[in-house]
Amino acid sequence: MNHVHAQRAAELGERPALARSSLDRAAFRRADPQWLADAWLRAQVVVVGPDGKALIRGTELVLLRSAELPVTDPAAAPLFLGVEPDGQPFFAVNAELPQVEGARPMHLWEVGADLSERDAGVLAQALALVRWHRDHMFAPKSGQPTTVEQGGWVRRDAEGELHFPRTDPAVIMIVHDGVAGPQGRALLGANVMWATAEKRRYSTLAGFVEAGESAEAAVIREVAEECGVTVADPVYVGSQPWPYPRSLMLGFTVQGDPAEPVRTDPEELVDARWFTRAEVAAVLDGSDDSFGLPNRSSIANHLIRRWLGGL
Repeated sequence: MNHVHAQRAAELGERPALARSSLDRAAFRRADPQWLADAWLRAQVVVVGPDGKALIRGTELVLLRSAELPVTDPAAAPLFLGVEPDGQPFFAVNAELPQVEGARPMHLWEVGADLSERDAGVLAQALALVRWHRDHMFAPKSGQPTTVEQGGWVRRDAEGELHFPRTDPAVIMIVHDGVAGPQGRALLGANVMWATAEKRRYSTLAGFVEAGESAEAAVIREVAEECGVTVADPVYVGSQPWPYPRSLMLGFTVQGDPAEPVRTDPEELVDARWFTRAEVAAVLDGSDDSFGLPNRSSIANHLIRRWLGGL
């Protein structure tokens, strides 16, 4: 592990990579158009491209001055993110990425774990807001255009109804056998989206919370639906945003029985099986490359590493 990754690992501690943020969202400023206009003139701005990428230089998010970025397209309205402790305001815009020497476009999931606390929080918030605006330019009832208000935290339709950024709760859980040591096992699945990948990747199970359902009930239901395994009494670990497009991942651990047959839902998983800690640790340390694991920015990776450490 190089010194940059070691530093980021120390910063992460017990938190998922994208659960970090140091920005004060300063929600009381959103209803003050004059303050927002003045703040824009001295803002630092993250540009999110049409493909959801932002500019990264090394392990830092590229931030531009608002004066470098004239905003003429209504779809690229400045979105207020918050302020640093010294009062420096931050905004996001959705626009074509400019050319910046030494920087390259990257997805949040590619680089989130290596960004600082501030940059990780800024980019996660920016991406979530940008994607919500992209999908809510028209009122769901009338189909008429909506207008941006309150620094990007509200869209108003022609009838005066207000629409607010939406977050969809999803559960993600590591199912384990409760056994300590290298031979303790966890149930991981290979999603159908990865079926054509060169190397099969396994991750924790996950699914959306349905209407009228608790997060704990969703854990039990999703494990049964995806793998046919019965679990009970899930334990909440933590959460992180996953703006693809607007999820909040609620992380859990839950115990299952490896003796119970695994029956995968073919529409969700191409495979699922129990892995020992020794097998998973070998992939993480690079001594085994027979299968892949979730990227370091995901809460799935955090749950797996937490299980490796003995929960």
